[in-house]
Amino acid sequence: MSVTRTGESSADTEPDPRRWWGLVIIALAQLMVVLDATIVNIALPSAQQDLGISDGDRQWVITAYTLAFGGLLLLGGRIADLVGRKRTFVIGLIGFAVASALGGAATGSGMLFGARALQGVFAALLAPSALSLLTTTFTDPRERGKAFGIYGALAGSGAAIGFIVGGLLTEYLSWRWCLYVNVPIAVVAVLGALALLHDRPGHAGARLDVPGAVLGCGGLVAIVYGFSEAEPRGWTDPLVLGLFAGGIALLTVFVWWQTKARVPLLPLHIIKDRNRAGCFLTMGLAVIGMFGLFLFMTYYLQVILGYSPLRTGLAFLPLTLAIITGSTQISARLMNRVPPRMLMVPGMLLASGGMVILTRMTVDSSYAGEILPALLLMGLGMGLTFMPVFSTATAGVAPHDAGVTSATVNTSQQVGGSIGTALLNTIATTSSTAYISAHLTGPARRAQVAAEGTVHGYTVAIWWAAGIMLLAGLVAGLMVTTGPPRHAPTETAVPESVG
Repeated sequence: MSVTRTGESSADTEPDPRRWWGLVIIALAQLMVVLDATIVNIALPSAQQDLGISDGDRQWVITAYTLAFGGLLLLGGRIADLVGRKRTFVIGLIGFAVASALGGAATGSGMLFGARALQGVFAALLAPSALSLLTTTFTDPRERGKAFGIYGALAGSGAAIGFIVGGLLTEYLSWRWCLYVNVPIAVVAVLGALALLHDRPGHAGARLDVPGAVLGCGGLVAIVYGFSEAEPRGWTDPLVLGLFAGGIALLTVFVWWQTKARVPLLPLHIIKDRNRAGCFLTMGLAVIGMFGLFLFMTYYLQVILGYSPLRTGLAFLPLTLAIITGSTQISARLMNRVPPRMLMVPGMLLASGGMVILTRMTVDSSYAGEILPALLLMGLGMGLTFMPVFSTATAGVAPHDAGVTSATVNTSQQVGGSIGTALLNTIATTSSTAYISAHLTGPARRAQVAAEGTVHGYTVAIWWAAGIMLLAGLVAGLMVTTGPPRHAPTETAVPESVG
């Protein structure tokens, strides 16, 4: 039986000869999950026009995915423990493919939003089961480090691939193919998983904390929905205030329940550690600004500057290359020599500086002279920050807590992206509306004023994003007080840094 062969006792002496092909399948699935966030960004202007989605609601194409993904990640990890990692992996792939097909066939905004949320649900099954399968497949420390390095490089390139593939598909086929493309990828991954991957049986003692999942996800949904409704209704509207109050109340009960649950979704000792909590907060705040940037720059390049979808995707490429450079060539080399905050704080200052440059955007800004320098600074700053955040958040974690800690880092990313997209989109659309109302004096300049108002809304929101990045740097400087690692990263520190 494959289960016996992949047990801990025999894995070291009799490794699976097809394990490297298994790595390809696992990385392919993770690439699909990562790619799906950015590939849809490029398609969003076309989808909005085709389906008649309002400016206030367009962010739900992104937020529905990230919110379901982030809200259910911890539950997805528990399901993998209960029913088995390989089975969960295959179910996640099939469900993701079906949800993608539904999204591609969407006939209205509601159907698209629902399909994106369903994608997020199955992505929450895929991500933790993929990481767990990789951990159990590669048990030799030398092989494990190499495997996670390859996995991290492929997963990290998902953003760049998403922008470029999204541009190609949108320009030469249709925005719908940015969703349909997941179907053949998932089919290949399912066939490969059935043939190449092995698994241990589910843990008999594992339990699903369903009340915890309902409380936690419900609280996050209420808060993000409150941010989105603030644009049409106003920040003091009773519904908006009620959503915020309800969300905070649900999250408060969630924390209380985690102290009572037999098998809690999020063991509270994970977040009680000062350095770990600082890393989670830093990541969430940093991603708020990053996701807002993706949304606004996509519209700015396509709608204001008139870039094609493909050209827009290529315009984002320097940002992704800068993130990879900052992470692999700077942070990775200095991480064992300096305290983590000596990388994280400068990283957030650089990223915030890039945001400040973008606040000078006008309707006819130069990409090479104004946009490109900002993207490079932003990318280097995020690259400097990401690796020490992942490494520090997972350092010294007990083996039985490694999975939930990695899932918590992922959750802070996805929830930060959800809140950031909703909050900054609300700020941008509100500011644009106010500017247009104040400057529209007659029909002759309507188009010009509308474009100027749109860019003004973007710059106001980007100012907020720059401030949030500075707050992330402050949090890192005050809370992440640990020193540099005493030894080179071991097999425990590497896998979680990929999450």
